[in-house]
Amino acid sequence: MTDNHDAQPALVQDMDPAPAPSASDPRLVGAAEHLPIARVVADVSLAHLDRPFDYLVPADLDEDAVPGCRVIVRFAGKQVGGFVLERVASTEHTGRLGRISRVLSPEVVLRPDVVRLCREVADRYAGVFADVVRLAVPPRHARAEKKAGPDVATDPLGPPADDAWEPYAGGAAYVAALAAGESPRAVWSAVPPEPPERALAQAVDATLRSGRGAVVCVPDVSDVARADAAFRDVLGPGRHVVLTADLGPSARYAAFLALARGQVRAVVGTRAAAFAPVHDLGLVAVWDDGDDLLAEPRAPYPHAREVLLTRAWDSGCAVLVGGHARTAEAQQLVASGWCASLTAPMARRRASWARLSIDAGAGALQAARIPGAAFAAVRAGLESGPVLVQVPRAGYRAALACQDCRTPARCAQCTGPLAQTGAGDVPRCRWCGTAAMDWACASCGGRRLRAPVAGERRTAEELGRAFPGVRVRSSVGDAVLTEVPAEPAIVVATPGAEPHADGGYAAALLLDTGAALARPDLRTYEESLRRWLNAAALVRPSGAGGRVVAVGEPALPVLQALVRADPVGHAERELASRLDARLPPAVRLAAVEGELPALRDLAAGPWPQPAQVLGPVELRAADPEEEHPWGRLIVAVPRAEGAALARRLQVAQSERSVRKLRPYRITVDPQSLG
Repeated sequence: MTDNHDAQPALVQDMDPAPAPSASDPRLVGAAEHLPIARVVADVSLAHLDRPFDYLVPADLDEDAVPGCRVIVRFAGKQVGGFVLERVASTEHTGRLGRISRVLSPEVVLRPDVVRLCREVADRYAGVFADVVRLAVPPRHARAEKKAGPDVATDPLGPPADDAWEPYAGGAAYVAALAAGESPRAVWSAVPPEPPERALAQAVDATLRSGRGAVVCVPDVSDVARADAAFRDVLGPGRHVVLTADLGPSARYAAFLALARGQVRAVVGTRAAAFAPVHDLGLVAVWDDGDDLLAEPRAPYPHAREVLLTRAWDSGCAVLVGGHARTAEAQQLVASGWCASLTAPMARRRASWARLSIDAGAGALQAARIPGAAFAAVRAGLESGPVLVQVPRAGYRAALACQDCRTPARCAQCTGPLAQTGAGDVPRCRWCGTAAMDWACASCGGRRLRAPVAGERRTAEELGRAFPGVRVRSSVGDAVLTEVPAEPAIVVATPGAEPHADGGYAAALLLDTGAALARPDLRTYEESLRRWLNAAALVRPSGAGGRVVAVGEPALPVLQALVRADPVGHAERELASRLDARLPPAVRLAAVEGELPALRDLAAGPWPQPAQVLGPVELRAADPEEEHPWGRLIVAVPRAEGAALARRLQVAQSERSVRKLRPYRITVDPQSLG
């Protein structure tokens, strides 16, 4: 690019302030008299342009061009959107300065604390500031700006409540500290049957009483709906807003503005709510932080838990990381001493959970997928209410194998896995869709197929035959049930799609635990336990007859942790194994995908030391439109060197951006390495 300001505005960060331009400076003709320079971050995702630039503020835009507002500027010959970060008196740029073309709105939507947060998140994840701002600030909706906003409560809060925290040692003290204006930090292992949303609402209530605000993030919209109801019950109407993408553009932006204007100080929402512009932040909380829905699927792929912890570090506010299970990352917060552990005593845990047991079920020589004890538990549960059956996969027969030798059935065209979508359907490849009309086993020549893993539809079919006259319902994918009545029925659901039952399920059956544990992934055991405990939490306590049966190998430590309802012990062991294996959160790890030749050059370094460099390996061959195959490189460094690793990757990305080469896909501490 040239030195022309329209092509590449000057860098203004990290420079000593220059003397203010004189009134006779021809560049200032028509500019605002006071603080005529605006530092603007443009909505441009190019890594080598990841910095603010100086623009003149025209006199007629002086009042509207306030820090935090949206503007239109000319950048690289195009009109692009951006945000004013600050107004200053001078600039280091010696060439021609561009002018702010238009102020879209004088509404302050990017507060200084959120600017700091976005910069820190971009740097932690080796990303670009503009990409993070897109996650933090929703698109503008002009009509929402003109409205007065939601009805805000003016009456005082009702009597304080902390009964939902009574089961936990130190729970009441935690809430009292929040109400006193303190900033306690805790990792909370919740127990049923008390809804966790009520405990979260009481923590927010205590924070509001101290004159501060709160941000609460939960995985999905069904969690938000339950939390919203609990917040209205505990806080009363008008004291919080909901922030999710499902609200629609107008309602979402209106909720965002209510927070930015300080009309309300509490928000509950999905992952994007982690950036919500809450005034006087006093508490950040995340529920079920192991759920991958809390990991942003767009660059730079931040996790809501880490965004909230970054806010807490910056503001000094209180922290609450909760779940029925516990992640290794949450346990590390406890092990480091930064967070306390809030747990229920052993006797209370045993009374709170359903009776948990394991049935060995279908081994290599057994054909029964639902063994006798599990079958009996379902039958007994149907006498008093609904029964939940959790299966790890959707579909009918999600995987097929040879009936004779158990070799996985593969497509003859592309070697992809075969599956069957319905009874009597021809098996098809899950990769290329080719029908396997005359399939024969490549190992033994057998032609009979079996299903080592049945999907939810096949399971519902089997249970319908086993329990004639009993209603069988499915909850999966786009057909998720939110709640079922207390009447006897069988509900087959995939993990995360389990509906709540009025009064709790009488029993639950966890099928195909071996298939869940067979996934080649960093978090397989941790994720499996999280899914099982979340399902078990929907069942009535043992004192009310609730029972949960997991079909699997009893000797497995993760299933023993389930039986003991001991997520803390499992998290401690998981963290220890990650330390031994040098995997997150013991280290800071980056997975870099890109063109294989470029990754080979990148692998040579330099890297912050000591670094472990794995690869690159080829992920896929180049297609006709690509010059080079696509690969992946993994780099791990000590946590203390995490910032240096991210900076090295940002520099590498900038070098490709300057040369207009295909960018890397960089994921720091990815949820999965599969």
